[in-house]
Amino acid sequence: MRLLKLTSFFGVLPYALASPVLYNSTGHDSLHARAPSGSKSVIIQMFEWTWNSVATECTDFIGPAGYGFVQVSPPQEHITGSQWWTDYQPVSYILTSKRGNRAQFQNMVTVCHTAGVKVIADTIFNHMAGVDSGTGTAGSSFTHYVYPGIYQNQDFHHCGLEPGDDIVNYSNRLEVQTCELDNLADLATDTEYVRSRLAAYGNDLLSLGVDGLRLDAAKHIAATDLANIISRLSTTPYITQEVIWGSGEPIQPSEYTGIGDVQEYTSALKDAFSGGGISSLQNIDNEGWVSGSQANVFVANHDTERNGNSLNINSASNTYITATIFSLAHPYGTPTILSSYSFSTTDDGAPNGGTGACTATGGSGGWLCQHRFVAISGMVGFRNNVGTSALTNWVSPQSQQIAFGRGALGFVAINNADSAWSTTFTTSLPAGSYCDVISGISSSGACTGTGITVSGGTFTANVPARSAIAIHTGALGTGSGSAPAKGNPSSVAVTFQETATTTFGQNIFVVGSISQLGTWAPASAIALSSASYPVWTATVSLPAGTTFEYKFIRKNTDGSVTWESDPNRQATVGTLGAQTLTTSWR
Repeated sequence: MRLLKLTSFFGVLPYALASPVLYNSTGHDSLHARAPSGSKSVIIQMFEWTWNSVATECTDFIGPAGYGFVQVSPPQEHITGSQWWTDYQPVSYILTSKRGNRAQFQNMVTVCHTAGVKVIADTIFNHMAGVDSGTGTAGSSFTHYVYPGIYQNQDFHHCGLEPGDDIVNYSNRLEVQTCELDNLADLATDTEYVRSRLAAYGNDLLSLGVDGLRLDAAKHIAATDLANIISRLSTTPYITQEVIWGSGEPIQPSEYTGIGDVQEYTSALKDAFSGGGISSLQNIDNEGWVSGSQANVFVANHDTERNGNSLNINSASNTYITATIFSLAHPYGTPTILSSYSFSTTDDGAPNGGTGACTATGGSGGWLCQHRFVAISGMVGFRNNVGTSALTNWVSPQSQQIAFGRGALGFVAINNADSAWSTTFTTSLPAGSYCDVISGISSSGACTGTGITVSGGTFTANVPARSAIAIHTGALGTGSGSAPAKGNPSSVAVTFQETATTTFGQNIFVVGSISQLGTWAPASAIALSSASYPVWTATVSLPAGTTFEYKFIRKNTDGSVTWESDPNRQATVGTLGAQTLTTSWR
């Protein structure tokens, strides 16, 4: 199965403007699924993390940092394989997947709740597996359209297109919602049995304490069908739906807002921060999208960081970080933050069998842990503090510089230009000494990063190029510490590009003096991808400011290892969101 076709519904079609047509769900208050309740509304998508790892991270960081929700991978049984997309090809509703079993899932929910974090499960109501036959991760055998004890041939749509049942015309509503996505068996969600079976699965998750559901590929299910299924749930969870709209398509995100939130604006941020101008982002609610009270927003998710439809950790000029700062500062929508891993090919599954690992402020062992970046976790505290306060004191001296307040509780300035922005800002914040939460934290009345003083409704600050500052009444302090430069994470995505010729069966790896590069152990070296042969590439999350030594090695078909010649290479990790090291075999 080709990822290119899989991503045709996992995010490759562009987000665009939706017309304001509302749909009211059946059986529930249409407002029941709005933004997560409570003072903590930020969601983390812990992509491909095992249940045990998520539980540990909820206790160690997610809860204390103030995140409100953790979104986890689909928990049901799926086809086997190391690729990430196998999780999205269900086999049964047994809760045994690559992430863990039912008991581990239940424990994760309990542990996260104890840490003050609610759980959103990614769910797949649209389809079952797309392979002809096999055995799933819980041992269930199946063939296409026959899933013993669950579904038979009559429980699927068969639209009769030639040569198969795959969607061909995205301008045809019926085809989009009843034909198949790359051979994925399309469930007949308009039938009583399928609706009741999907609702039973949803209710099973809710019985374990799950607080919300992400509905994958929601636009491929008619809104009437989806509303009927959701109306059968025993409780009223938070709902967020993947409704990707493409130019000329008849299916609109606004059709689904009566059911729950829909996901919005990722491509708009990419366009704005990649040169289109961020000054246009002031009044997002007036851009033709769904209302902010009905939107779940994200800078990137697991699909878009792979298919190029959004910014990602490798985007130039720190734009991924500054766009994330914007999404957490602006009042529009409920934000989701992606926490993911480095990959050499777009098929790559999680490192270390899905066992997540982070450093204090970044990633480890191939994991990026964006949720721990100082700039991002600091903005989670900012959003929690400002709550629903109105956007105030907007200023934009040029298209790539914006600043605004959130009532009298917070203020942010974002500089997407290539030169520093030094000015005096007008703010509704009360007089006092504040810590810039992009560059550090407030600790015992002192700032580990930059301190900013507000007096008489103004403050003067320097916002470095491609960076930001943010202050709020929940982070007070004085002085300036030794934190990373403003707007920059403590971990940086370093891409190694090594030009090397090989014979069939040989592969190139990078190994080095730090743990993230295997501490000179060839068995722990990082594999490079040959997708751009003879240039081999890999991206690894490394601590900002770290100086390290490294070499490339060639692993041969007989298991032997050839090291490139001395001396060791040396590099220092910068302080932007990404950097590239380009070399040739020697």
